[in-house]
Amino acid sequence: MAQKMTDQEWRAFVSNGTRTGKLSTVRADGSPHVAPIWFLLDGDELVFNTGKDTVKGRNLARDGRIALCVDDDRPPFHFVVLNGHARLSEDLDEVRHWATRIAARYMGEDRAEEYGARNGVPGELLVRVTVDQMVALKDVSA
Repeated sequence: MAQKMTDQEWRAFVSNGTRTGKLSTVRADGSPHVAPIWFLLDGDELVFNTGKDTVKGRNLARDGRIALCVDDDRPPFHFVVLNGHARLSEDLDEVRHWATRIAARYMGEDRAEEYGARNGVPGELLVRVTVDQMVALKDVSA
């Protein structure tokens, strides 16, 4: 039977390894758009970057509401869904700093600077999400 994760458990779960998040944003017509993202937790905020002219970048500039799902698709199955509101920044120092930190998680420390330089450029956004609601369950199939 599924059990709720504690605050410490869900934070550890979403931060473990190179799990990607499935980010849902709201299109102009109200329909959802879903895309995989690399991300980090920074205290109580979710942090990621994206291009200003991407579908998710344009969606977030117009409507900052998001949902993010992170899951483990192996038995006994676990998942976390975060809902919140995004704030955008184009400050290049911030964008590059976080792009480098995120790259360290997903590509390793040895390639972090390379990816930080690639993704910390004009036209990229730093997205910080305040989490308003969370569902986190473990052992769904137990």
